[in-house]
Amino acid sequence: MIPPRLHQDCKKLVLLGVLLGVQWETGCTQIHYSVSEELEKGSRVGNIAKDLGLEPWELEERGVRIVSRGRTQLFALNPRSGSLVTAGRIDREELCMGAIKCQLNLEILMEDKVKIYGVVVEVRDINDNAPYFQEGELEIKMSENAATGMRFPLPHAWDPDIGKNSLQSYELSSNTHFSLDVQSGADGNKYPELVLERALDREEKAVHHLVLTASDAGYPVRTGTARIRVMVVDVNDNAPAFAQSEYRVSVPENVAVGTELLLVNATDLDEGANAEVMYSFRYVDNKAAQLFKLDCNLGTISTIGELNHEESGFYEMEVQAMDNAGYSARAKVLITVLDVNDNAPEVVVTSLSSSILENSPRGTLIALLNVNDQDSGENGQVNCFIQGNLPFKLEKAYGNYYSLVTDTLLDRELVPSYNITVTATDRGSPPLSTETHITLNVADTNDNPPAFSRASYSAYILENNPRGAPIVSVTAHDPDYGENARVTYSLAEDSLQGAPLSSYVSINSDTGVLYALRSFDYEQFRDLQLQVMAHDSGDPPLSSNVSLSLFVMDQNDNSPEILFPAVPTDGSTGVDLAPRSAEPGYLVTKVVAVDRDSGQNAWLSYRLLKASEPGLFAVGLHTGEVRTARALLYSDTLKQSLVVAVQDHGQPALSATVTLTVAVADSIPDVLADLGSLESPVSPDSSGLTLYLVVAVAAVSCVFLAFVIVLLALRLRRWHTSRLLQASGGGLAGVPTSQFVGVDGVRAFLQTYSHEVSLTADSRGSHVIFPQPNYADTLISQESCEKSEPVLLPGDSVFSKDNRALIQVSAYQTFSSEL
Repeated sequence: MIPPRLHQDCKKLVLLGVLLGVQWETGCTQIHYSVSEELEKGSRVGNIAKDLGLEPWELEERGVRIVSRGRTQLFALNPRSGSLVTAGRIDREELCMGAIKCQLNLEILMEDKVKIYGVVVEVRDINDNAPYFQEGELEIKMSENAATGMRFPLPHAWDPDIGKNSLQSYELSSNTHFSLDVQSGADGNKYPELVLERALDREEKAVHHLVLTASDAGYPVRTGTARIRVMVVDVNDNAPAFAQSEYRVSVPENVAVGTELLLVNATDLDEGANAEVMYSFRYVDNKAAQLFKLDCNLGTISTIGELNHEESGFYEMEVQAMDNAGYSARAKVLITVLDVNDNAPEVVVTSLSSSILENSPRGTLIALLNVNDQDSGENGQVNCFIQGNLPFKLEKAYGNYYSLVTDTLLDRELVPSYNITVTATDRGSPPLSTETHITLNVADTNDNPPAFSRASYSAYILENNPRGAPIVSVTAHDPDYGENARVTYSLAEDSLQGAPLSSYVSINSDTGVLYALRSFDYEQFRDLQLQVMAHDSGDPPLSSNVSLSLFVMDQNDNSPEILFPAVPTDGSTGVDLAPRSAEPGYLVTKVVAVDRDSGQNAWLSYRLLKASEPGLFAVGLHTGEVRTARALLYSDTLKQSLVVAVQDHGQPALSATVTLTVAVADSIPDVLADLGSLESPVSPDSSGLTLYLVVAVAAVSCVFLAFVIVLLALRLRRWHTSRLLQASGGGLAGVPTSQFVGVDGVRAFLQTYSHEVSLTADSRGSHVIFPQPNYADTLISQESCEKSEPVLLPGDSVFSKDNRALIQVSAYQTFSSEL
């Protein structure tokens, strides 16, 4: 069969040749040449100069040339040799595809004669093409139940050569099922056919590979091949079959969701859709259906839920495989779930005491623990222990129960509470642990007495302190808790100078602050020893005591006291003698004084404050000795008056003075003689003092008289009251009625005070005596009765024979019993 394109080119060439032939016949000559195809460029075709009757050199001169008509020029003129040569490669199959004879026509123009010569070049075929198949590989599908003798057309080969160089025969590779039959068509082509000689079985051999060879008869012989693959189409004539009747797999329980556990494989000897197998569960319980999934196409069984050995350790199910025709097979699947240590031990406190007394005996139960591990085997065996060095231990009780008990005596004061960590560890790999925390409070018992912060206390307080002043604070701590630790303070019973200690100091029972209840006097006592007791509020209460030394610190509150010379009790003054022959430094007398204070408050110094004749006497600063400062002269006054001041060193300093009278004479008779002849001058200061005393006594007497008049008036108004009081006053029957005065129904005593004022011509000898009071209803003391002076009425006065005036005034004062 000639390709369409080549056929059209051939028709154009034939038409061109016909036209040229007509023209040639009208006046041209035709020249014939023959040449083989596939010659090299420049190959000689024929001697065109000779055939035209020309010499080679005349070709160019006569204007001989090939007339082109727009197609590719295949030939050219060689002016040197006068030959017609090929201008390029000539392929007969390209120029004259399918033609028996291939002739090429061209025209040569001779210009000088304007003649055209026709040239026909016949291209001879050579065996330069091998037969070929348009499809190098061919697949043919045959049903395995196809009948023998069936024919299957095969593709034919192409060979562009002609004659014996073209396709001549087909040959099929040797096999047992097929043969080759070649049919000749009406177009002359040969068509091969594949003939089935033996029945096919896909399960025996599904694919048959054949080789079809096409050959020509050229020289050399050329061939072309095509590979034929015969696919035996399956017929569903086989049922699926599992590789195993029972599948077993063991999988750990902690396998991830979606993990493929196993593959069930059922094979069907059929092919294609007939071999397609669908898998499904034939039997599976509800629990397993929630955990496992079977891929209907692949046959893989995977997890869709979390496995738990503790819930179920074994699963059994049945699977089936079915093809499209309904043929099926079944197999059993056994899945064992292996235990892994994925469960930590569980500790449950079934009984717990949140507190325990600190004096509880050893072995006291605190808590009862239930320990359980859901794993099995080694993974489920648990060991329990207590972390840390604690006074507790675990004792194995019944089954999985443990008792948490005390191992030693507890002391709340050391550890008030415990955080107990109980650890339960299994024996798996890796081991898992669980910690349980138990808080235990140690309840207090009163086992500790209060303890003072010091072994003893010392406190200091200045004398003359105000009442209620805080002195010191004592503190006792009780390490117990609550009421057992509440401390109260008290003082141990004692006495000081016959008075109970509680009258001097007191202590705050809650704060332990010691207070002074009176003003202390350093001169009465200098220290105070106390016992402070601290009691707790426990049951029974415990106590402790501590000694407290209270020291009274001195203040300068006492003036110096003159011991010598002593003040006379009869109003006279002492006289010291200084002989006129005394030398300077002569010891006349010594002033002795003491101070009841202590320390520098009792350090005394003496100085001469006033002297009738300055410079005559001197006083020792620290000794108080009065010595002459110079020799005595006869012109010195007989009576010398010295005022000596004694001062302490306190802050502020206190002092006392004493007046000394020194007589300058050699002996006492000399002194008496001199005193009798001397008239003492009246001191204006003494006379003023006497005047003040007289005015004071007169004023008191007037007030007393006015008071007596008022009382008499009240007595007259309440006459009937006075009689009633006399009738009911049996307890005072021995007292004269005149000695009572009724004031608002209450009887009062008249109390008499006697004031004696002695005035002398010499004011230096005047003095006032205030005797003890005498009550009108009591006996007058014997000393008063023995006095030689008569009792004077108010206003009476007497004068003694030594020219001294004595005024005695008796004043009566009434004091109400309400005072």
